[in-house]
Amino acid sequence: MIVAVGVLGLLALAYLIIDRLVDDLMLLVTAVLELALVALVVASAIAMGKVSGQGEGATMLAYALTLPILPPIVVFIALKEKTRWAMGVVLAGAFTVGVMAYRILQIWQTHGPA
Repeated sequence: MIVAVGVLGLLALAYLIIDRLVDDLMLLVTAVLELALVALVVASAIAMGKVSGQGEGATMLAYALTLPILPPIVVFIALKEKTRWAMGVVLAGAFTVGVMAYRILQIWQTHGPA
């Protein structure tokens, strides 16, 4: 999943630099990322009960439930926005997904089962 986020972010950065709009490659990378994020939701829901710490399991699950919403929204905005900065929106969305996914990993490593 982190690889897909990185690929989406680098692709958006490259498209921003060369002033290119959304194409099939970006949609494919977004679809792969979306599948990985749905798998993360399932894994987080299963692992939520095993996470110790006050409210950390709920926080992890809330992050995981939010993540699959972001990529389709930012790509939809990029499809509607026909300027160079459409890719800036995708880049910001990829960064946000990466940070939230890292936070899920951090919660799991800190408060997960021993």
